[in-house]
Amino acid sequence: MSSNYSIADLLPLPNSNVRIPRLGFGVYRSPTNQCVQSCLNALKAGYRHIDTAQLYGNEKEVGEAIQKSGIPRSEIFVTTKILSPGGSPEATYNKLLASVEKIAGKDGYVDLFLIHSSKSGPAGRKELWQALEKLLAEGKTKSIGVSNYGVQHIEEMKEYAKVWPPHVNQLELTLNLYMQLHAFSQQRVIDAYCKKHGIVVEAYSPIVRNYKANNPTLVELGKKYGKSTQQILIRYALQKEWVPLPKSDDPSRIVSNANVFDFNISEEDMAVLNALDQGSAGAIVEAVQNE
Repeated sequence: MSSNYSIADLLPLPNSNVRIPRLGFGVYRSPTNQCVQSCLNALKAGYRHIDTAQLYGNEKEVGEAIQKSGIPRSEIFVTTKILSPGGSPEATYNKLLASVEKIAGKDGYVDLFLIHSSKSGPAGRKELWQALEKLLAEGKTKSIGVSNYGVQHIEEMKEYAKVWPPHVNQLELTLNLYMQLHAFSQQRVIDAYCKKHGIVVEAYSPIVRNYKANNPTLVELGKKYGKSTQQILIRYALQKEWVPLPKSDDPSRIVSNANVFDFNISEEDMAVLNALDQGSAGAIVEAVQNE
């Protein structure tokens, strides 16, 4: 395991010339009156990747922060997501365009657009993907992907997708620590599948929404490495070759969550952390179904 990661690292997306920053900044539930400043704080701390969604209600604020930052647009990677189809291919496509315009204006683009959930059924997933392919062809997004998709959902896409595999699959990939022990991890199945096909795996809720800050194993490792439990979890995600998306509106925590590139968790301690995983039983948002 290499310790030579940096906040400036970029990972290649499959069958694409687009590269995604290794660390992202999440804005889930970041209030509109706070989101602009939080994004500015993140960009100041060195993040160059912001992850929003239609569901979050703060796409416009993310766009405003990018404009205010003074950082060239080409140096910032922006992701957003669509949750459900619009009722027709045209309506779905228009929902996508509305997001792009909120973030980047009428002539702008986003770097990655994801289907937020697999729950719209086979016909809905097809309509969403085909609308995203159109958006990609028109240059309104640089890459397209999915979120909360299991193996079956990605395999199903082969029937209609012109762009396959999806560039990214964003999953709840944390140490799922807080429910009964579950020996088999559904997320490991989809993680291995994505890695096999070159799909970049993003990890939302990498710090388990701070529910496990006092977990004894994490606390012990934090003391060993001189880091917070949150920093241990984010570093763990990096060493699993995921793209973690920690979220915070606290200025000091935003900086702290990015301060994870000056240490390396040993293979022995990675194994200890792996052993804590409770699989789908520990999911706080969604464990994907793979068959």
